[in-house]
Formats: sequence, C-alpha cells, structure tokens
Amino acid sequence: MTATLTGRADPAVPAPGAAGSASRPRRRRRVAPYLFVLPALLLFAAFKIYPIGRSFVISLHKTVGGTERFVGADNYTRLLGDPLFRTALKNTAVILAVQVPVMLALATGIAVALNSGLLRGRTLFRLGFFLPMITGLVAYGIMLSVLLNHDYGLVNWLLGLVGADPVPWLTDPFWAKISLGLALTWHYTGYNAVILLARLQSVPAELYDAAAVDGASAWTSFRHVTLPGLRPALLLTTVLSTIGTLQIFDEPYVLTGGGPDNATLTVGVYLYQNAFKYFDFGYASAIAYALAVLIGILGVIQFRLLGEKQ
Repeated sequence: MTATLTGRADPAVPAPGAAGSASRPRRRRRVAPYLFVLPALLLFAAFKIYPIGRSFVISLHKTVGGTERFVGADNYTRLLGDPLFRTALKNTAVILAVQVPVMLALATGIAVALNSGLLRGRTLFRLGFFLPMITGLVAYGIMLSVLLNHDYGLVNWLLGLVGADPVPWLTDPFWAKISLGLALTWHYTGYNAVILLARLQSVPAELYDAAAVDGASAWTSFRHVTLPGLRPALLLTTVLSTIGTLQIFDEPYVLTGGGPDNATLTVGVYLYQNAFKYFDFGYASAIAYALAVLIGILGVIQFRLLGEKQ
C-alpha cells in the first residue's frame, strides 16, 4: 500500500530479479573451487584411474594369435601353479624379512647418532648419509656391478691385497643375494635415517632429563623414551620399505638380471619379463594386481601391529 500511495518502492522488499542476481555470485563462488580442481582430476583420471582399470581388464584376457581372448580368472589361477612366480615371491619375501629389518635398525642407529649433541659436523654427516638416495637407480646399479665384478672389480682387488680369494658377488646365487641386499641397504638407509631423525628431534628433551634424574641408563632411555617417540616414524618407514621392497625392480634387473639361476628374480622383474619379453600382458597384469593385493594386506597388518593403541 505504501508503494502505491507514494510511488516509491519499499526498501525492505527486494526489487524484481534482485534475489536471482544476488544468488549468482554465490553460485560462482561454490563452483570456482571445483573448476580449479578439475584439471588435476582430469589428469588423475587419464593417467591413473584409466590405466588401473584398463590393466584389470587386460588381466582377464590372453593374447592368442595376435588377438585378445577373454579368459576370465585363468591368469589368476595360473599364478597359483606357476613355480617361477613362487620363486620370485620367495626371493622378494627373503629380502623383505632380512634386508628391511637390518636397514631400519641401521637407520635408527644413524638417526640417534646424528641427533647427539656430542657429534660435530652433523650437517655434513646428514648430507653424506642422504646422498646415496639422490643417486639414480640405474646409475648406482651399474656402478655396483662394476665394483663387484668377479674379474676386475675393485672389491675383489682389495680382497686380493689382504690375501683373500675373489668372491663371485654376481655369479653365485648366495653371493648375488648378499650383493643385492648390500646395494639396497646402501641406497635407502640414509633416506630412512633422515625420516627417523626428523621425528627424533620432536621428542621433548624433558623426557630424557626426567629419565636421567630417575637414574635410567642410556639403553633404558633408548627403550622407554626414544623408541616410543619414534613409533610413528618407524611405522611410516616400515610401510614405505615394505611397499618399495615388494615392487623392487631396478636393482636386481641392472645387477643380475634376476639371475644367477633365478636367485634374485623378484616379482617386479618377473612381471617385466612377462610383459616386455614374452609380451604376455594379461598374465603380467594379473601379477601386478596380485602384488597390489599383497601390499594392501601387509600394510593393514603393519598398521595393526605398529599403529597407536587407542
């Protein structure tokens, strides 16, 4: 009635179309974040989700006479009776059970030493221990294959200086496994030590002071202060080392090619051989999915065993 008598619109009543124009900026603000994320989502879908899905489809097929034929779960049942796959799985399990604990124990000791105030030049030592990690996998594999060569390698030459016989580092099944374990330990120990050191530096110094006041020895402080403080980092390094070991490919491929006599044949090398040597992509994809399931199961077990108790 007021608008009719005076000829002016009531300011409390929005003008026609004002509500719609006010809601458009709000809609744009809601949509804008999704537009920024969209390129990354498209790239992730194109280069991650699609290859993973396509790999599963390939694992259900077999190439016969140049054409793909659907075989269902035959490639997966073939894994159960494949002696080479069992050999590769056993070799990988040995590396996981022996090399990974040794590497993490060394990394823990190095982290504790680097965190000590008694050590001078700690920055230089940290750099020295981390440098192997930034060395290319193929480059350091070739370097070690030259150093460990039976006939002209530097290691056997040094052994000869002290009267020891040359060791067949890369041509004997037992010593080939030792060489592979040494290579992995040299390359990844410093990386894990840096992760553990970062966590160790967040442990309050007051806990060590309280342990010293109670008369705790260095070993007791390590057991009851250092190790509990390192628990999250130890869980992280254990899971990452497990995933990396189960997927290991570069080192055995460059050093020994999976030999001698399949002594260093890992699941990753066997997958590669089936895909790019025998061109059996269906079976190689089945191996990849079996490996992914195994990694997932071990990851869950490790989180249950090493995770924080609620």
